[in-house]
Amino acid sequence: MAQAKTLGELKKQNYHVRSVKDELRANLIKKLRAGERLFPGIVGYDETVVPQITNAILARHNLILLGLRGQAKSRIIRQLTELLDESIPAIAGSEVNDDPFHPISAYGRQLVEAMGDETPIVWIGRDARFVEKLATPDVTIADIIGDVDPIKAAKGGHLLSDELTIHYGLLPRANRGLFAINELPDLAGKIQVGLFNIMQEGDVQIKGYPVRLPLDVMLVFSANPEDYTARGKIITPLKDRIGAEVTTHYPTELQLGVEITKQEAWTQREGFDAALRVPDFIRELIEQIAFEARDDQRIDKRSGVSQRLPITVTESAVSNAERRALLTGEEETCARISDIYAATPSMTGKMELEYEGEQIGAAKIARDLIKRAAGEIFEGYFVGIDFTRAVRWFDEGNTLRLADTASDQECVMLLEAVPELIETVLIPFDFKREQEGELIAACEFALEGLYAQNKISRNEEGGYTAATKAKKDRRGMIYDDLTETGRYS
Repeated sequence: MAQAKTLGELKKQNYHVRSVKDELRANLIKKLRAGERLFPGIVGYDETVVPQITNAILARHNLILLGLRGQAKSRIIRQLTELLDESIPAIAGSEVNDDPFHPISAYGRQLVEAMGDETPIVWIGRDARFVEKLATPDVTIADIIGDVDPIKAAKGGHLLSDELTIHYGLLPRANRGLFAINELPDLAGKIQVGLFNIMQEGDVQIKGYPVRLPLDVMLVFSANPEDYTARGKIITPLKDRIGAEVTTHYPTELQLGVEITKQEAWTQREGFDAALRVPDFIRELIEQIAFEARDDQRIDKRSGVSQRLPITVTESAVSNAERRALLTGEEETCARISDIYAATPSMTGKMELEYEGEQIGAAKIARDLIKRAAGEIFEGYFVGIDFTRAVRWFDEGNTLRLADTASDQECVMLLEAVPELIETVLIPFDFKREQEGELIAACEFALEGLYAQNKISRNEEGGYTAATKAKKDRRGMIYDDLTETGRYS
């Protein structure tokens, strides 16, 4: 059926206008009955967050997503537009998406009164019905609700008291759509008060005008749980008016995190001829870094460790491997442990440190997290496998350094000097000795695991040497690379 261009045509089509919450509810029911996946690309929330959001929409509630940074809150909010109709009719020229049958603005009412069934209609797509605002202290009530516009009055020859001189804020402009505010507690108190009416009575009053706009809008917010408390910056009456509080979370299992990072990280490099591979154990190790960081007492848990950390570390590690292939001229390459160490600048900015962590330094903590993560993943691959001869070789005073720019041929030649290392490393893996890239990555992974178990040491230049005497922290992990700070000596 062709889209109506006038109010009269719309009437002939028997078009039925629904409220935005009814619209969301009806389209959600269709998707559930059809067995469609809700929120595609969102991993790990199928049994927790998604059912709660579904219930809130079915109940026609406004909702808030509570979670630390990097938990896909904004992505979920933006995907709610997929539950809107593909397009809806509105009066042409209306700033507030006026319903042709029941216009709320003076402009819409006057146009319908003057033109009747000839009132022009435009169709608004779902993306144009989504308005998003990041809450900052400088946001004003005029930004959100609206205010008097003297320029409008002067140009149109209206009195300032005329409704046609209203400058509509973001909320009225989101009429018949979704209005999202990110980081709600950062919104000034008087602005939060301005949201009371729309959440309870369904209307807003613009300063200076004796009119109330009955808006049709779905409100969605996001916030950090630490701020969304009585001690935080949220006004309790506003909190009381929000229908559902949905708590997001970081991946609960390593493989879920790996899946998210694999989905989001840019590893397929255009214009790069060499084959560039990332082994599973490297992906797992990078993900384990984030898990270790979230459990580290030296890192502020109130800020959290974003899922962006393993994503950017993966991308940086791949970039370092790409750089190596370009320098050596090799046609293929594989990400290694040394590439992860080269990616530490992608970690340091994503960790808010406690006092103890600041004394040590973000770079040293990042290296320590790599070590601990390697120890965890190493045990899963090499449990029960004996590296005695390789460890003895280091105890005899030998040193091995695999530079992050060294070619595969050079690295294999160095690794062959370590007794039984290559043969032992191949035991848990299904690749062959001829696959040099994977072999080097696996050998370096094994050496890092031995370092994590304090069977060998790793110096500042990235070389593996004989084990040194080290102290253990309260978790029982080894911190020999932190003793130089004096904190653990």
